Amino acid sequence: MKKFISLFIYFAFSILHCQEAVLTGLILDDQNLPIKDVNIQFNDKGSTSDINGYYKIAVESNKTIDVIFSHINHKQLKISLELSENEVLEFNPILNTKFEQISEVILNSTTRSELKSILNISPEKLRNIKGIQPGIENIMKTLPGVSINNEMSTQYSVRGGNFDENLVYVNGIEIYRPFLIRSGQQEGLSFINSEMIDDIKFSSGGFEAIYGDKMSSILDIKYKSPTSNQYRFNSSLLGGSFTSENISKNNKISNILGVRYRDNSLLVNSKETKSNFKPSFFDLQNFLKININSKIDVSSIINFSVNNYNFKPINRQTNFGTLDDPLALIIFYNGEEKDKYSTFFNSFSVNFKPNQLDTYSLISSFYNTNEKEYFDILAQYNLAEVNSNIGSEDLGEVEFSQGVGSQLNHARNNLNAQILNIESKLRLIRNKNEFNFSLKFTSEKINDRIVEWEVIDSAGYLIDPPFISNISEQPYEANEGPIVPFQNIRSSLESNIKRIQFYSQWENESYINDNKIYYNLGFRIHHWSVNSSEDISSNSNKKSVISPRFQIGYVPRWNRKMIFNLKYGIYYQPPFYKELRGYSGELNPSVDAQKSTHYVFSNEYKFDLWKRPFSLNSEIYYKDLDDINPYTIDNVRIRYQANNNAFGYAYGLDLRLNGEFVKGTESWFSFGYLKTEENIENRGYISRPTDQRLKFGILFQDYVPNMPNLKMFINLIYNTGLPGGSPSYADPYEYQNRLPDYKRADLGIMYLVKNSNKLFNVDEISVGFEIFNMFNIQNTITNTWVRDVYSKRQYSIPNYLSPRIFNLNMDIKF
Repeated sequence: MKKFISLFIYFAFSILHCQEAVLTGLILDDQNLPIKDVNIQFNDKGSTSDINGYYKIAVESNKTIDVIFSHINHKQLKISLELSENEVLEFNPILNTKFEQISEVILNSTTRSELKSILNISPEKLRNIKGIQPGIENIMKTLPGVSINNEMSTQYSVRGGNFDENLVYVNGIEIYRPFLIRSGQQEGLSFINSEMIDDIKFSSGGFEAIYGDKMSSILDIKYKSPTSNQYRFNSSLLGGSFTSENISKNNKISNILGVRYRDNSLLVNSKETKSNFKPSFFDLQNFLKININSKIDVSSIINFSVNNYNFKPINRQTNFGTLDDPLALIIFYNGEEKDKYSTFFNSFSVNFKPNQLDTYSLISSFYNTNEKEYFDILAQYNLAEVNSNIGSEDLGEVEFSQGVGSQLNHARNNLNAQILNIESKLRLIRNKNEFNFSLKFTSEKINDRIVEWEVIDSAGYLIDPPFISNISEQPYEANEGPIVPFQNIRSSLESNIKRIQFYSQWENESYINDNKIYYNLGFRIHHWSVNSSEDISSNSNKKSVISPRFQIGYVPRWNRKMIFNLKYGIYYQPPFYKELRGYSGELNPSVDAQKSTHYVFSNEYKFDLWKRPFSLNSEIYYKDLDDINPYTIDNVRIRYQANNNAFGYAYGLDLRLNGEFVKGTESWFSFGYLKTEENIENRGYISRPTDQRLKFGILFQDYVPNMPNLKMFINLIYNTGLPGGSPSYADPYEYQNRLPDYKRADLGIMYLVKNSNKLFNVDEISVGFEIFNMFNIQNTITNTWVRDVYSKRQYSIPNYLSPRIFNLNMDIKF
């Protein structure tokens, strides 16, 4: 007791008379298991980790210190760091048993993620780099192999896949997105709240069997378990957010709450279409974790979001054509669009760890979305010639109308989806062998009503749909054929999809002649049945697939900084509801699973340049595609043919160089080459809608040397044009034109103020401004097709994305 009192007085005296900071975190081994009784020491001070690997130690601030982590069964780790007064740094070291580890703040060891060729992204970098869509998608668009051609959307394609071929997990739970979204400006907020993220993993192909059945990529997000009480507030011209991190006094209950609001009117009102736009995108998320004891913990994620999209267009003018033949499309609108997307998500997880080697998990989740898409919009257009005489006072003015018409679009679409998941997982570790097993049941109930039609009138003459042969020469002869809408979709469907999934995976590390070898072998079984109101013959709609997957990683003894990885796998994608519904709204319950066979070879080379760490990542890949379900993309809306009448391939090369080009910051340069084609009904190979040949991306960070708190970032993107822009009814074999190249540069400048006096309990304040589309480049997302009734010629008028926009933002941390 006397020793305890003396120790308490000593620490109290030190806190009162010394400027200190706190170093805290979790200590793990190379199996990602916590290590107990690790000695943490600097100077004459020391601490040890508890049974959960948790440690906390007070260190001197405003000077460079050395901290040593040591354990009898693990290699010693020494780090050098400098913390400011009252700063709390969370550092989670991994202690290996084979290789020496030397690092200043980030470990430079060969971890399991690196051996698996999985990209880890710093969550702190994610929070500091803003953008039109602040979050993980804003960072991913600069990665090789990832394509985002619409800055207003959070959807992305990977290595020739589409938006529906990507898996997203939060704390091991699969995440879904709304169904009826057709344009980026309707989306609002991504499910992933960047302020709540603790860890990010991304794989663009050849991923493990523990991840589900999609053909392109996985994004694995882990939310924070707070270790202290913190609050963060963010505000900008595009909305705001509030995040609250709390932990109980006994450290057994932690909670993180995130509230976000977004307003896209700044973006939409800057476009060519003038409108009365009243958006309201709201999102609330909460992650609660309770450590019942050292062996059992329970956690829950709750998400509720409401997206109200009220759009009333007024007019639009788009100039196009050439210098010799300039044209203009002038449109006056009547009517409005009212959309609402309400989603609710809830998950509950129980983890039981009888010891440090075994983990049993039971996970349940429920997703419900109610979506409404109503619009009646009459567009009266005027296709006109423009005065191109440079010396004329009327330069740019409309002189002659060569096409006049109108277009009426109507929709009354409703959708309700309820998705229930129950999953049991088992993880066993024996020596360096890790075994993972899972059994999962999924129920998907979807009620969908589509009433959507379009009528096009040109100079007073109704234009027939493309599938009807003209029996008259309008406008010179009367049309004696039927009067039908140009496009007409009507259906009302109820579907019920049941799924049972199982996976088994084994991984191991070993050494052959001092060369480190990593093995990962697994397989998945996916069984599903589809029942619908149109077809109740469920016996013919039961299907099963088996997906084997294999990886091998190699660290040669002649260069410990070199990692080679070979990956092979068969990736089936059983149809989700959207893939079962065809162009005309009908449901085809007999659609087979699409199949993609991945062959991936990768290399990671770590090196020092200018006495700073760098790495060069390269991957070559080939994907053999079978039973493809062809589709078209209009903005972000994907429409499937709902049959498996195509096959194809994709191959390419991804390169990424990242490191500290400026000391203390991380930047990267990326390059991607891709070619993907499909053969529909043996008519020959044509480019797929996602065939983006070249991709260049740069994320660069910098700061003023004499003012390190004044920081800057720049995002540069160059993507070659995608096949597209054709009318929705066009035969892709007759229309293989490409949209213009996508070019974009976003700049952000931020000044960080650390409040050492903690005035008003504020720790940090940062203010900044951003310039989106800095060079004001007109990027095209789709085309609007207008017909001149006299010449029967159709003109493609580009629909441009956002121009140059200025934004202000502020962050407060307390």
